[in-house]
Amino acid sequence: MSQRKSLLYGIMAVKCPRCREGDMFPKGTLYSTKFADMHPHCPCCGQTFEPEPGYYYGAMYVSFAFNVAIFLIALFVLYQFVDEVTMAMMMGVVAVVVVGLLPVIFRLSRVLWINIFIRYEGPCNQIPKKAHR
Repeated sequence: MSQRKSLLYGIMAVKCPRCREGDMFPKGTLYSTKFADMHPHCPCCGQTFEPEPGYYYGAMYVSFAFNVAIFLIALFVLYQFVDEVTMAMMMGVVAVVVVGLLPVIFRLSRVLWINIFIRYEGPCNQIPKKAHR
């Protein structure tokens, strides 16, 4: 018998929002040139990961929120360790951190966005598998 997986687990492990078991992205591609490649549907329950064209445009707002948080944290940290924070210093730190975290932010933004609209239905072996078109 499968136990119910938490929403936090599903988001952090980048799992299907419907069953929280299938991977949304292929394994081993996080820090590769294929970090944006996404499965078209859940390999476990069949949930489509792009319900309509342009579905993930809203995820850009989630990504923007992550980047604003990174900017504010970088600003706070720089003010703790540097006497005078310059614009060039701030831009350099933010650019390095944002570029370094780009694959993570991209995936988290998408998984958060899809979890807003698709609800958990249960373990994969207890819900009907969706057919693909």
